[in-house]
Amino acid sequence: MTIAELLQSATAANQLSDSPGLDCELLLCFVLGVDPSYLKTWPERSVSDAKQLEFEALLQRRVVGEPIAYLIGSQGFWSLDLEVSPATLIPRPETELLVEIALDLTLPEQPKMLDLGTGTGAIALALATERSHWEIFAVDLQQQAVDLAERNRQRYQLENVSVFASDWFAAIAVQQFDLIVSNPPYIEANDPHLSQGDVRFEPASALVSGDDGLNDLRLVCSQSVDYLADGGWLLLEHGFDQGKAVRELLERAGFALVETRADLNGCERITFGCYHL
Repeated sequence: MTIAELLQSATAANQLSDSPGLDCELLLCFVLGVDPSYLKTWPERSVSDAKQLEFEALLQRRVVGEPIAYLIGSQGFWSLDLEVSPATLIPRPETELLVEIALDLTLPEQPKMLDLGTGTGAIALALATERSHWEIFAVDLQQQAVDLAERNRQRYQLENVSVFASDWFAAIAVQQFDLIVSNPPYIEANDPHLSQGDVRFEPASALVSGDDGLNDLRLVCSQSVDYLADGGWLLLEHGFDQGKAVRELLERAGFALVETRADLNGCERITFGCYHL
């Protein structure tokens, strides 16, 4: 079959996806080792039987809902192309708002930053690419996630980032950070979305946080005050309906200038505040 024929038949078979045509193009690019422009430039090129079988095997996994990022092993975030695996959450565009807010903060000349629950390293590495003078620490409870984030760090040779294992603050030496950021688990244990879409394939430990989804957010809010410098900031990603609860958690912990920002979909997504000793 030609590239055009293969894409046409595959797109027709992938109707459960919100973007069947794009899915098929991404999978075929991955199998052929080419970029999207190649598919459009050479639609009449034949695809070998071996490559066609490889493509169709991936397509079948996509048809039952497995995320494209896991199938091709990568996901774009900010200016980076990050390695991903089923051991971590897939970085999402909504999280780029946290990066934007962090870059707009007024911080000391050479700030120290901590990324809690780093996963692929997306937040820490995106900030490191923009602020080479920041000293950044990125931690995760899961060793597989730590190893993955470290590979991503090495890929972009970001020497201002240190990645290591820690159960939240447990392995953090006592020091004062100017900025702490986190995209922690924040989904309720009985949320029906856990059995739908891409989320079915992502690790529950990175998604679920108690009956109300706030267990980890409570911990981070209450314990961050012991690790922030005077005037330090805490930035948190949370669920679309958790803005009010997270603002209350920050205020209860003693944070000032508490604010919530909405993502591009108009959903409350990032809440942050400043802490004074």
